[in-house]
Amino acid sequence: MPYILEELEVYQLSEKLASKIWQIVMIWPAFEKFGVGKQLTSSVDSISANIAEGYGRYFVKENIHFCFYARGSLLETKSWIRKSYQRGLINEITYGLLMDELELIHRKLNGYIKVLKNNTRP
Repeated sequence: MPYILEELEVYQLSEKLASKIWQIVMIWPAFEKFGVGKQLTSSVDSISANIAEGYGRYFVKENIHFCFYARGSLLETKSWIRKSYQRGLINEITYGLLMDELELIHRKLNGYIKVLKNNTRP
C-alpha cells in the first residue's frame, strides 16, 4: 500500500473524474448548474474526500468506514449522471464515458477495501 495518499490509484482516478465533471458542469446554464450540477459536483468531490479522510485515520477500520462513505458517494454520483443524461445536459457518449470511469473507480475502491480488510487484525 502506498505511503502517500496521492500515490493511491483509486484516489488519483476519483480526483481526475471530479475535475472532468467540474469542467462539464461549469458550462451548463445557471438553473442546471445550481440544481443538478451542484449535487453532481458535491457527490463526485465526496468520493476522493472520503478516501483521503479514511487514509488519514489511525485505525484501519476507520479507513474502511470512510471507504464505505466514498462508495455511497460514488453511487450517488451515478444517479446524478443518469439524471444529467435524461435531462439532456450530457450526451450519450459523455454519459457512457463517465459511467465507465465510475465503474472502474468502483472496482478499484472495492479492491482497496478488500486489501484493507485483509490487513485488519481481529
